[in-house]
Amino acid sequence: MVNLVQAWAESYVQVRPEVSVQVAGGGSGVGIAALTEGVVDIAAAGREMTADEMNRAQAHNGTRPQEFTVALDALAVYVYKDNPLDSISIEELAEIYGDGGRIQKWSQLGITNTACKSDAIIRVSRQNSSGTYAYFREVVLGNTREYKLGSIDQSGSKDVVALVSRTPCAIGYSGMAFAVVGVKALEVSKSRGGPANPPTAQAVIDGSYPIARRLYLYTRREPTGQTEAFLDWVLGTYGQEIVRKIGFVPARVAVH
Repeated sequence: MVNLVQAWAESYVQVRPEVSVQVAGGGSGVGIAALTEGVVDIAAAGREMTADEMNRAQAHNGTRPQEFTVALDALAVYVYKDNPLDSISIEELAEIYGDGGRIQKWSQLGITNTACKSDAIIRVSRQNSSGTYAYFREVVLGNTREYKLGSIDQSGSKDVVALVSRTPCAIGYSGMAFAVVGVKALEVSKSRGGPANPPTAQAVIDGSYPIARRLYLYTRREPTGQTEAFLDWVLGTYGQEIVRKIGFVPARVAVH
């Protein structure tokens, strides 16, 4: 979410020049830990805080963190632009990314990936402090299965897509806002052979895209003062228009 929050910060200080908004990245887990320790006023997260994180924050700060849904997102599954694969199922993704998964070659998906001479699928993933990493595991692998070892892990969503764009054998997952010319976003189905849908704003809203999520801002306690004013602006017309321009789905404004 760092690009989105940075865009909010840059626009907000033009409206409220007396306020300084400093933004740092590092993954949802890093932001939540910083919130718990009182280092930041607001933490951005691509997943919900866990019960343990909530309890630690409450024990440290004396109050329970407050959660705000600020945008919606689809995790797109990206392949190289010339890959002939057009769709994939959650089940197939689990066999590619999950521990013990049996799908290791493109031919096992019923295609001939001529740009990938080895036929071996190169898995691109995120680092384990990432909310994107955690949410993809939750939806695709479930609560009991871990990622398969041997993936190429990237520190940012943009880095995942950039690597896939120059790697004909690669597959990766990242936010819908990060598509570039060199990649193709696959349609995704809940089950093999079922109806597949692309990662679009409408598919996120109507629930037909199966890897969609909410994006959050958290505060240590009920927000007041400048923190409350910033959150009100983020959830208002101008803040939500920035959400749309960045490529996510507004949480409060109708999608056009």
